[in-house]
Amino acid sequence: YPELEPRLFSFNSPYGACPTCNGLGTKHLFGTDPCEVCGGARLRPEALKVLIHGKNIVQLSSLSIQEARAFFKNLKLTATEQVIAAVVLKEIESRLQFIENVGLGYIALSRRAHTLSGGEAQRIRLASQLGSRLTGTLYVLDEPTIGLHAHDNDRLIKTLEELRDLGNTIIVVEHDEDTILASDYLVDIGPGAGVHGGYVVAAGETDKLLKQKKGTIDSLTLAYLRGERSIEVPKKRRSAEQGTLQVIGATIHNLNNQNIEIPLGRIVAITGVSGSGKSTLLYDVLHENLSARFDRRYRSNKIFNCAKFLGAEYLSRYVLVDQSPIGRTPRSNPATYTGAFSHIRELFAATELARVRGWGPGRFSFNVRGGRCEACQGNGMVAVEMHFLPTVYVPCGVCAGRRFQKETLEVRFQKKNIYEVLEMTVEEAQKFFKNIPVVNDRLQTLLDVGLGYLKLGQSATTLSGGEAQRMKIASELYRPLTTRTIYLLDEPTVGLHYEDVRHLLAILDKLIARGNSVVIIEHNMEVIKCADWVIDMGPEGGDGGGKVVAKGTPEDIANHSTSYTGEYLRYSLKKK
Repeated sequence: YPELEPRLFSFNSPYGACPTCNGLGTKHLFGTDPCEVCGGARLRPEALKVLIHGKNIVQLSSLSIQEARAFFKNLKLTATEQVIAAVVLKEIESRLQFIENVGLGYIALSRRAHTLSGGEAQRIRLASQLGSRLTGTLYVLDEPTIGLHAHDNDRLIKTLEELRDLGNTIIVVEHDEDTILASDYLVDIGPGAGVHGGYVVAAGETDKLLKQKKGTIDSLTLAYLRGERSIEVPKKRRSAEQGTLQVIGATIHNLNNQNIEIPLGRIVAITGVSGSGKSTLLYDVLHENLSARFDRRYRSNKIFNCAKFLGAEYLSRYVLVDQSPIGRTPRSNPATYTGAFSHIRELFAATELARVRGWGPGRFSFNVRGGRCEACQGNGMVAVEMHFLPTVYVPCGVCAGRRFQKETLEVRFQKKNIYEVLEMTVEEAQKFFKNIPVVNDRLQTLLDVGLGYLKLGQSATTLSGGEAQRMKIASELYRPLTTRTIYLLDEPTVGLHYEDVRHLLAILDKLIARGNSVVIIEHNMEVIKCADWVIDMGPEGGDGGGKVVAKGTPEDIANHSTSYTGEYLRYSLKKK
């Protein structure tokens, strides 16, 4: 039997990895079928025969953070074993607690890194930094509260304060009210977005800024924090019945035989702490079954992950508005996605010079041969391969980044060539094309969702998940006479300021007014308090969740004694 040493229990070491699959756990490099020898455990058989209180390392790794903490806390050891394991157990407990404190107690220890969301991965890195207990370090965090319920948020703030108290400096880009109020120093950038921003509007100790008199600083952020501006609670909740979606016996992941009703014709918010089953309900139950009814690619009579799925007859269409990219290539941009670019190209083709030269709309496309720069194939940038370093992109030496041939750029519409139009922001272009309704109306929808600062030609791959999601909502707003459609949204307020949230709620109200329905996963109390109906999942994350804790209007949830959401919603509703 091999000598017991740490590398025996590592699938990254030849000493411990399964010799058949080399520690991959699968038959093939990019396959999903488990290895026939280790069964997906990734370790050699000798490693799996070493047990701690009946569990081998793979079984221990499959536990959630919360379960693992409980296991090691309740471990019964002899006096000798306690002496041997004292240091290791203390280290394990400390690191598991750090991960739980940043709101990730529901995640399994063996969870693959690529399956973590951006927010989860960032908080894992934060927990590892806490474990290292460094001092004199500068940490820069980009919205660490993404995907966190207010209940988890409190623990994250305490974690950041612990990190600060060790002698570190923490810079956080954040829109979350609780995190801003917990800060020691506040820098507000604005006053607007894009060309209207870029200035330091306010800077100083947070407490002092909040106490300054109204009107002394022109800051939207401070106006909301001080209560001078607010997102109003609707005077009346919608109650017009347009039918109900019924899910009977939803069972998948941590959902266990749950019955859920979703009233149509309203904004329905799905809430709950991290890992409580919100995404499972939205994606694995609602999305799967609605796509089987309405998506031609997946049409099926099969019912997914529940016993019965009723009420689809009240709908004519469904749209999943998630944070996936709007285009798979850098060539996709706001102008092409909204359909405005086709009409812009037609305008250029209708100019006198273009007609004289016999050019059609295709001449002004960077996707086809003819008018584009062939040196960069219309990209404007050229990739330079670097050995052992990431690929570097530099402006094309032929067109200087303008994407089109010199002759194409000679054609002008209202004194602008096609490149100059693509370099305009949506806001600038909307004014430029104010007399062209077919273009103006499409651009107006982008302004309505707060994307006026984007350039028309900005690559889709540079957009954040929240921007991509709002772009999809904008395209839906332009669709004529959309009705009886259900929209599924996953945290559309990610990365949004209070003022942007106000605009988003106005957009959702427009969709509802057309006779549609909106189901939204959300942690932002400003949105939840404006919903017509709330389904609160929980009570905890992971195995401690998966149940409907409360359902009803925001006021009903606020009066629920065991709902974490209700606890924070009470405060939010009082602010109205």
